[in-house]
Parts: sequence; C-alpha cells; structure tokens
Amino acid sequence: MTGVTLTNAVKKYGEIQTIFDVNLQIDDGEFCVFVGPSGCGKSTLLRMIAGLEETTSGQIHIGAREVTHVDAAERGVAMVFQSYALYPHMTVEENMGFGLKMNGHPKAEIREKVAEASRILKLDDYLKRKPKALSGGQRQRVAIGRAIVRGPEVFLFDEPLSNLDAELRVDMRVEIARLHKEIGATMVYVTHDQVEAMTLADKIVVLRAGRVEQVGTPMALYNDPDNKFVAGFIGSPSMNFVTGIVRGGKLALPALGGRMIAVDVALPSEGAEVTVGLRPQDLRLTNGDTATLELREQLGPVAYDHLICADGAKIIVETRGEDDWSEGSRVGLDFDDADVLLFDAKTEARLR
Repeated sequence: MTGVTLTNAVKKYGEIQTIFDVNLQIDDGEFCVFVGPSGCGKSTLLRMIAGLEETTSGQIHIGAREVTHVDAAERGVAMVFQSYALYPHMTVEENMGFGLKMNGHPKAEIREKVAEASRILKLDDYLKRKPKALSGGQRQRVAIGRAIVRGPEVFLFDEPLSNLDAELRVDMRVEIARLHKEIGATMVYVTHDQVEAMTLADKIVVLRAGRVEQVGTPMALYNDPDNKFVAGFIGSPSMNFVTGIVRGGKLALPALGGRMIAVDVALPSEGAEVTVGLRPQDLRLTNGDTATLELREQLGPVAYDHLICADGAKIIVETRGEDDWSEGSRVGLDFDDADVLLFDAKTEARLR
C-alpha cells in the first residue's frame, strides 16, 4: 500500500474555481476523511485523486508516482460510490469478480481473491444470491468487496453510507473500521457527517468552499480548532457561540446575564467584541434567571436542553440524569472559564 500527496491542487470549470491550492499528505496505511458541508468540494477532491475529474493545475502523487494526468484505470485506486452500482443479473460472487474477469485474470485467481474478500466482509453465505435478495448493508459490503479484489494501492469512499438507515450506518461504520485494521490499506473517505469522521479517521481534512480549513486527528480538531468554522463543525451537538465584550481585561457575556470571564489570551481593545465558544458538554444548568428552557430532547441517559437567552441567543446544554427543570423553566448557566474558546469576531480565527 502507499500514500497520497496533493501539491497546490486546483480545479476549475471554465472561469469557476471549486478547489483552491490544496496541499495535503495522506500517509501510507492512513484512514483520511474529507468532511465538510454540501458543496464544499470534498467529493470533487476525491474524484481528482481517482482521476475521474481532471486536475486543472498542481500535482497528485500516489506513492512516488505522479498521476496528475494518468488515466483513472492506471492509478491503482478503487472507488466505492454512494450508489452500490451492482449488476442485478449477477450473483454476489460474479459481481465481486467481474472487474478481474474483464481484465482477463485466470478463473482460479478470481475465485481465490473473491473468497478472501468474502471472508473479510463476512459474505460467504451470500455468494450465490443476487443483489435483490440482499439488504442495503449487504449490498454495500459487496461493493466494497468488488474494490478489495482489485488489490488497489488506495481505497476511495464517496459517502458510502448515505443510502443506509441509521442502524445500518452504525453497523457499516464498524465494518469499515474493522476492514481498515485488517487489510491496513490507505483509505480516503468522504462524508458530510462529522460523527462518521470522528469515529473512523486517523486524520480529518475539514473543507469549506474548496479550501482546507484544518487538518489533524479527530481529537486535535475537537480540542484545538483553528477557527470558528472548524469549532462549530466538529463536535455533536455543535459548539455554542455568544458575543463577549472586552471589559477591563476580561470578557463580559451579555447573553449570559453579563457574566465576566477571565481568559489567558491577549484581547482586543476595551469595548471590542470577541466570539466566545462553549461546548454543550461543558455547560451546567443551575438555579437562576439567565435563560428559558425552550425544549428538552431526552435521549435516554443524555438530554439536550435548548435554551433561549434574554437577548435571543440560542444555547444547547448537554445534561445527564434527572433534574427538576422542565420546558418553560427559567434557569441559570455555569461553566469553567478554562473551557471557553475565543475567536476573532471579524476573521473568525482562533485567539490563542
């Protein structure tokens, strides 16, 4: 297996630019996830690696080999799409081995590779079935198996779980994580679901409007985001943001009743505004009159409380266990000053 390197990669459609000077190193055997909102360019970037989209400028290397303008079939990659794209008249076994058959591989070799992929993906009991007799999760495993038998240097996944229901998504997420550990291949995976990104990735690439916002491990992005966008995108529920006003070297939070917080970073001038980030997990409900508990989402032992502050700011608090507050209650909010993250109100860059 081998890694992938993108150097100043650019994609344009005529005068419209969709990918802007992406520089990225994906190491050998790494599970790298591209994540971001719809239209951010993550699938386009994946298709550039695959050779399904022409790279306007810059370079793409797979291992030591430059493949920027190499035909997709010659790049040594295998791609798993959102749609299963299985041949309905073929059995599972035939679907998985079809690519090798078309390339003239011997029948014995095809049987051996299909059997190994079937073992890895636990498809032995389904080899003689046709796609219509399979569940969505089983069909997706067949599509992954079809990629495995090719023995690619790099696996590419384009939102492969989007067509599955919630339970199957969790099951397949575990299957893909197990697959990566078993075969040790380099994998590049596209999703808009940050939960998938956090649970699967060795490395996450956060994209916005065709630009890389930040690259890092899941917990590095969660604990140390570079800007407001990354802070709000990574983590579930999303980070809360309120306005802080510089007062005497501290920050006053009007949305939280004027609470003052001490911070250990350089602040702008007196009276300037700063964006303050607070994760729902770091907030605590108390007796008080700071906000109204508008809605409680009870998820077994965890609840998400949606609050509205006096100035209209909306805040989510994660709570555990039972308490005396019900919807419509007036509550207070508490947190540790050390848990806040600060961002420039104009540039949205992190203040460190």
